[in-house]
Order: sequence, then structure tokens, then C-alpha cells
Amino acid sequence: MADAEQTNDPTKSKVGESILTDLVLSSIRVRKWIDFAFMVVGLLALLFSLITLLALILDLVRTGGPRVSWDFFTSFPSRKAMKAGILSAWVGSLCVMAVTSLCAIPLGIAAGLYLEEYSKKNWITTFIELNIVNLAGVPSITFGLMALGIFVYGLGMGQSILTAGLTLGLLVLPIVIVTTREAIRSVPNSIREASFALGSSKWQMVRHHILPYSSGGILTGVIISLSRAIGETAPLITIGALTFIAFLPPSPVNETFPFVNFQWLTEPFTVLPIQMFNWVSRPEKEFHVNAAATGLILLMMTLVMNGIAIYIRYRFRRKLKW
Repeated sequence: MADAEQTNDPTKSKVGESILTDLVLSSIRVRKWIDFAFMVVGLLALLFSLITLLALILDLVRTGGPRVSWDFFTSFPSRKAMKAGILSAWVGSLCVMAVTSLCAIPLGIAAGLYLEEYSKKNWITTFIELNIVNLAGVPSITFGLMALGIFVYGLGMGQSILTAGLTLGLLVLPIVIVTTREAIRSVPNSIREASFALGSSKWQMVRHHILPYSSGGILTGVIISLSRAIGETAPLITIGALTFIAFLPPSPVNETFPFVNFQWLTEPFTVLPIQMFNWVSRPEKEFHVNAAATGLILLMMTLVMNGIAIYIRYRFRRKLKW
């Protein structure tokens, strides 16, 4: 009886509950302090990164800004720094990006659509998906070595614009596939079920519902992947891109039938990152100024492409809300 009375003593029960409450509150306070410390560390790391990036941008603007002019855009490279320009470099970048877009975008979107909507979920597709994700993280120099063996020596395509476009197309293809799948996966299943309930076929559902709703994410991924490709240097150096070109490829449009000229695909090329690398490697200070101006232009091109991706995503999200 005495033991039962001690067990049922309300005073001791309240003391135990008070101790437990204090322990819980103490644990909550500790976790809050840990969260606060993590937030402070993360904020400091972010500020340090932003300050470093801002310092680099300001240094580029201060060094290369005065060199950016219309003559700099319309002049060929030269042995004289003050007469040198980036005409062949930015034209070559545009040509390579055109081939890259034609190779990677349709194939990447089609592959992502097939894997997400049409393929059967078995070990084969799992193996393919795993390798696509792994390829998205492979260093770019590996794609350059592969292109050197397959395109340059195996197929005899040489150091041409077509070889460079195919190389960068293979580089960004896994990124396009992954972003396409993520954009399609974000579409709610209720839309698919509603479309099937109204009698739509699989292709009608994909064409009229899945692709329109996922277009913002797909286009964002495509533009971001191209903005990465435009700054790549290692794979293009590996396949033999030239560092000095004082001519332009032939025009892709002819005045006579069939009005299309594909000869420009087989021409040698250079791009903005390689031109910048060439000028940085020279000892004269004037060439370093040219390199800074080229880096500033390349940075602006990348920021514009990323800005376009953000704007497209915003427009599509706003359209879907309405």
C-alpha cells in the first residue's frame, strides 16, 4: 500500500513532468541556436561569394571596358594589340552554338519525353537513366577526347565547325535530357488522368497538355545548357580549334539555287574563350586588356542567356496561373 501511494504521488509526477518539459525546451533552444549558427555561416559564405564575383566583374569592367567598341567587334585578330578584334571569334561562337542547338535540343527533348512518358520502367531504362545522370557530371575534357577519336580521326571530319558543334552537343545532351524529364515530371498526374478521361490518346495528351505545361522548364534548361556550352574551352582545344583566324566561314545562304550552302560546316574555327586564352598567354599588357574585354563580352552573353531563361520561366508560370 505504501508503495502504491508513493507511485501515485501527484507531487512527484508533477516534478517528473517539469523535468521532462525543461529537457524538451532545452533541446529546442539548442536546435534553434544550431539553426541560427548554420544560417549565419551560410549567409557569410554567400556574401563572400557575391563579393568575390563582384570584385572580378568590376576588375573586368575596369580593365576591358574601355577596349569594348564597334571596331573591336568588327576587326579580325592581329599581331598588333590595338588593332586586334574578335570578329572571327564571335562569329565562330555563333556558328558552333547553332550546330550545338540543332544537335542537342531536339534529340534531348525527344529522349527526355520518351523516358518519362513512353518507356517501360524496367532495369534497362533504369540503367539508361543512371548513365545519363552520370554523363551530366563527366568533365568536359572527356568529351573532347572522345570527339577527337570519333569525329576527327574516326570519321575524318577534321577540326571543323561541325566537329565542334557535335562535341558540345554531346556535352550538353545529358543536361537537356535531365532538365526535360524534371520539367515533365512536375506536371501533375491529375492533368494526365483528366485528358485520358476525355478520350485523348497518349500523343494528344502529351502534345496538348504535357508539353505546354512543361515548356517553361524545358526552355530554361535548354538555355542554361547552351550558356554553359558557349564558355567551354577544353573540349574545343582538344579537337584542334585554332587560336588565330583572320577570315570568316562562307555564308550559309547563296544567291542561286538551292540557296543553302553547307560548306561553312567544314571550315576551321575559333571561339571567344579560345581567343581570350590566346591573348592571356601573350606577355604584352595590351593583349591582356583585349582578353579582359573579351571576357567581359562573354560574361554579358552568359548573363543575357540566363536572364532570358528566367524571363521565360516567369512568363510561363504567370500564364499557367491565369
